[in-house]
Amino acid sequence: MATGQTTLWDRFLGSMLDPLLDREAMKRQFERIDWQMEADRFRRPGWVYPEYYRSQNFHGIEGGYLNAGAAVSYDPITQYVLPPNEGWVREGVIEAVRSQPRRILDLGCGTGSTTLLLKRRFPEAKVVGLDLSPYMLVMARHKATGEGLQIDWRQGMAEDTGLEENSFDLISLSLLFHETPPAVSQEILRECFRLLRVGGEVVVLDGNQASLRQTPWLMEVFEEPYIAEYAQEDVGDWMRQAGFATVETRTHWWIHQVTRGVKPIPGQEWIEEESVSEGMVFA
Repeated sequence: MATGQTTLWDRFLGSMLDPLLDREAMKRQFERIDWQMEADRFRRPGWVYPEYYRSQNFHGIEGGYLNAGAAVSYDPITQYVLPPNEGWVREGVIEAVRSQPRRILDLGCGTGSTTLLLKRRFPEAKVVGLDLSPYMLVMARHKATGEGLQIDWRQGMAEDTGLEENSFDLISLSLLFHETPPAVSQEILRECFRLLRVGGEVVVLDGNQASLRQTPWLMEVFEEPYIAEYAQEDVGDWMRQAGFATVETRTHWWIHQVTRGVKPIPGQEWIEEESVSEGMVFA
């Protein structure tokens, strides 16, 4: 799965993580799934992947997320690269939600880790997980089936979902924007605005942009093609530009951030973003 040249990921994080990974378990997981057959359940006929996605390597993996190896290795690796604890970090999405949503959409859901959290927290809600990679969706489906959770998994683009407008109460995006060009991220937020009902919430969990600007070496280590551009921007500004009100960002576990916005009643005045410090919750 590595690229042809030695990357910072290979030299540093890769070598550090390798002793922690259960390669035999990953191999067993890979071999027990008929990847072609199961991925075909999600592939849309005539589907063309956007250039920004299919032309890039993520985390030093050739082909990015468009292969089964990436889907198998994502969870074992991610548990070690989201300090201080992956579960605590993803809980930031749950902590930001102020409503009792009946319809939830998790965009860029990957292997479904945040999607499953949302379904556990809101068991009566209809939950949809959408991702570009059919292989990641295969893993997400296996995880949900193992827990007996009913989730609607779909292949699609976050910036052009094709879903019905005004049809969701909550949209979540976890660790997505640092993996998309800023222009696409802003398209995604405009799509979120279209999809949400009035009063609906959008919650974005990702790397802390201010912290990333101060640690350029960290951006290089993670081998993310768009993270430097992401660090120079402001998710809160993107949300306001997309039309969201009551936009606020808080630092979450030092190197992460959670940004929340609400689709306002037409004509409602915006409330400026409030940045709150670690330890405070949206209330």
